[in-house]
Amino acid sequence: MKLGVIADDFTGASDIALAIAEAGFSVAQFIGIPDGGADPGLDAGVVSLKTRTAPVAEAVAQSLAACDWLVSQGVGQIVFKICSTFDSTPEGNIGPVLDALADRLGTDRSIICPAYPENGRSLYLGHLFVGDVLLSESGMRNHPLTPMTDPDIRRVLAPQTTRPVVHVPAPTVFRGAEAIRSALAPGHNLVDAIRDEDLHQIARAARGFPLLCGGSGIAIGLPANWGASATPPDWNPMPGPGVVLSGSCSEATRAQVAAFAARAPSREVTAAEAVEARVKAKELADWVMAQGQAPLVYSSAAPNIVAAAQARYGQDRAAAALESLFGELAARLVARGVTRIVVAGGETSGGVVNALGITGFEIGPRLAAGVPALKIMGAQPIVMALKSGNFGGPGFFGEALAILGGEA
Repeated sequence: MKLGVIADDFTGASDIALAIAEAGFSVAQFIGIPDGGADPGLDAGVVSLKTRTAPVAEAVAQSLAACDWLVSQGVGQIVFKICSTFDSTPEGNIGPVLDALADRLGTDRSIICPAYPENGRSLYLGHLFVGDVLLSESGMRNHPLTPMTDPDIRRVLAPQTTRPVVHVPAPTVFRGAEAIRSALAPGHNLVDAIRDEDLHQIARAARGFPLLCGGSGIAIGLPANWGASATPPDWNPMPGPGVVLSGSCSEATRAQVAAFAARAPSREVTAAEAVEARVKAKELADWVMAQGQAPLVYSSAAPNIVAAAQARYGQDRAAAALESLFGELAARLVARGVTRIVVAGGETSGGVVNALGITGFEIGPRLAAGVPALKIMGAQPIVMALKSGNFGGPGFFGEALAILGGEA
């Protein structure tokens, strides 16, 4: 295995796995750290963790264990995959994990770039933009777990790390890989990028570098360092009953919920219903199976409603109750023959994947930028999509279900 990725959530893991696959590498997404060795024919392995909002010590320990496993598989370059909007709290977990990985890999510097121009994420003058607005003016300012209120990623990262935060500005990046490499200094090097070409130049500059960090965009040029060229992943669709489960409260997902609910059966679950156990997974499963077409079960409320629920029940309790409910619901639906599952939201995806006991995914074609079709490894005939809250267009849910089932 040439390239290893440690992802801090499951949707981000499938996102970067797609980028690597489309760039020509054979890749597998693992849920947690595998017990044994990987297929020796794999070019890249993505270890999916659920550490973005975990306690710092837990996030560091799991990330180091993943690093050790990847190195044992022959990996010489590690990418720490984070959200392209740099989702984190003042305590971390990006800085502490990066510091620990740098120590473990014996390097005094890392390369960081959260930019992903195809999905509207760009980094300029150290400031992160979502589309044409600063990060702090985007919907991420209202994220229920990691609100991002400062667009200057240098200021965001500095309190999280014991190492210097170095900025490599766009004019240097525009001069190409050698200029970027010459500018790298001891510490964590935050590199501007506003175009795909910038990411390819960063990848060339990173040849032989042990540690990178960023969104999925940072990986699009890496396989070329080993001579790979772009090839579409193989895919066999899986027809059968389907369902959409949405726990994301992002602006993009709420638009997708509204669009899908206008044409398909839908049922909302509130945080209060989940926390107070006023709705049960069995009841929801009965409702899903009674529909004549793939329905939607969602808890994708507006920011003020989410804030009220958190104030009443506590942030962790409300999130855990919904995550647990969606996980149990998914397990019941699979037991009753559902073969296509579209999940929106990183925390919701983690709950569903864990409840189903999934150990890994084969990577299929893209459903939207940053979102691949996934087939569960092993005998279970299940295909899935794990969508980060902000990804996909308004019609994503219906489009994803159609591709997963071979209807498009």
